Amino acid sequence: MASSSSATARVTLKLLIDTKNQKVLFAEASKNVIDFLFNLLRLPVGTVVKLLTKNGMVGSIGNLYDSVENMSENYMQLGQTKDVLLNPRAPITSTEISGLLPANDADSNNNVESGGTFLFYKCPSNCTFDVTCDSTTPCSKCKRAMNSLTRYVGKKVVDDNVSIQNGFVKDVITFMVMDDLVIQPMSTISSITLLNKFNIREVGTLQEKVVEMGMDEGIKLLKASLQSKMVLTSVFLKKEI
Repeated sequence: MASSSSATARVTLKLLIDTKNQKVLFAEASKNVIDFLFNLLRLPVGTVVKLLTKNGMVGSIGNLYDSVENMSENYMQLGQTKDVLLNPRAPITSTEISGLLPANDADSNNNVESGGTFLFYKCPSNCTFDVTCDSTTPCSKCKRAMNSLTRYVGKKVVDDNVSIQNGFVKDVITFMVMDDLVIQPMSTISSITLLNKFNIREVGTLQEKVVEMGMDEGIKLLKASLQSKMVLTSVFLKKEI
């Protein structure tokens, strides 16, 4: 369950705006922002639908997957692999990264001990061999709540979930986030190349703007990523998608 501090977490983005066309060219982003964006790939479809109250799998979210796939392992945390993002299990909660999305109903069941050990439950009548992470899940046979604590022997599930407490990317790298959520490490050369790509001839038309992203913006960004190729423009310049 997300703590109150994480629920009010806010991070900053530095936008470069083309004021002539009222469009965000790209954003300069820290580790927390990138971890949040990459964590969107771990949200089950059911969680997304619940957060947005509608579904529409079009737009820019596929670019997040491509960004992870194309990124060098050198930018990842030590001991972290891209596989947890590219081939994810359903996360235990939806708020491991930055607290920029609200907890879903399943998060209210505390299935993690303070030491980071995950709790598993079985039917108290031992009707089946089924186990669950949710102590309110009814047994498939007797329908009683599966609230009898049991032990998981092994390391893989625990390691995959505990390891993301430090996020996905290193905190010494600054990243560039395009309007359509293409992500790459920031560099002077890449910035100049982008200005040429967007055919920017008058530097005076460019404006830097620092914006904050909290839970409201996180939900809007998730929604825009499923609907638009102009995600940052839609969220932070309040343009219609």
